Amino acid sequence: MRHSGSKMCFAALVTAFGLAAASPAFSFTACQVTDTGGIDDNSFNQTAWKGVQDAQKELGVDGRFLESQAETDYDANINSLIDGDCDVIITVGFLLGDATEKAAKANPDQPFSIVDFAYDPIIPNVLGQVYATDQAAFLAGYLAAGMTQTKILGTFGGINIPPVTIFMDGFVRGANYWNEVKGDSVLVLGWDLESREGLFTNNFDNLDDGRAYAQNLYDEGADIVLPVAGPVGLGSATLADELGVDRLKIIGVDADLYFTDTERQHVYLTSVTKRMDATVAHVIKTTLNGEFMGGLLVGTLDNGGVDLAPFHDMEDAVPDELKAELEALRAHIIDGSVSVSD
Repeated sequence: MRHSGSKMCFAALVTAFGLAAASPAFSFTACQVTDTGGIDDNSFNQTAWKGVQDAQKELGVDGRFLESQAETDYDANINSLIDGDCDVIITVGFLLGDATEKAAKANPDQPFSIVDFAYDPIIPNVLGQVYATDQAAFLAGYLAAGMTQTKILGTFGGINIPPVTIFMDGFVRGANYWNEVKGDSVLVLGWDLESREGLFTNNFDNLDDGRAYAQNLYDEGADIVLPVAGPVGLGSATLADELGVDRLKIIGVDADLYFTDTERQHVYLTSVTKRMDATVAHVIKTTLNGEFMGGLLVGTLDNGGVDLAPFHDMEDAVPDELKAELEALRAHIIDGSVSVSD
């Protein structure tokens, strides 16, 4: 992943945007280009679009989107928005990095923001939105290690790219940390930290793949699985629903899937959330206020940009002692006394 040397800090990301404090004195339109998977993918496209919708509601701006059906749509979709009365163009996903860079350099007066990507050196008219999801995934790995009955966990990704593998990194390291402090031997299948090799469906939209990969991990003994593959993970949830949560539990990613996958909400132990809605809304507000600046916007546990969702239906299943350990671990990650990376 390309990183910017410039960071834009923002406090109380989730609860204190102050969106209503701004009121447009002119017409303002925020335009979004999705990655494949659709605007209603129950994952990163939908969460990012919610940020536009929140800005529409609170700021009175206009919003519209173009869906990418395939990677070949990226350039055409972005270029169709140039000179299209878009005050800011928001592209969603690591895979749009090259297309966004090309369009931004060709149109230096057009503000852009991209979710899950950043540039080094920075491009003055592009603000990257990235997330320390390994922090929240570390908590999820520790939680899963404390909840597993088989001592085997599983994970798989959609495509082997940094915004996917950062979840898997944190999950494995969190389970390893449990083993370290507890003297346990919980195993995580599907991702190797050293070789950077693991299980990947190579897509973000095939629910059948989600079911098949979860089935393979379950057959190998995993009773808790973390799918990092957008809508593909819904297929894993379907399998867990059929098997029963006493045999297989799912940890969601991006959004709190308890609320977005309502037909199968009971299968989710928790979700590793990244508040793309919050960062997108923040970008729209700052652009509206004439404060747009290229660089890097980072969501962390500390500012609420990433988090571990509530346990919802499984609240009573998680021991109080484990909940207390997770709260302490969260504090240690924030103050730096526990590192989630090498």
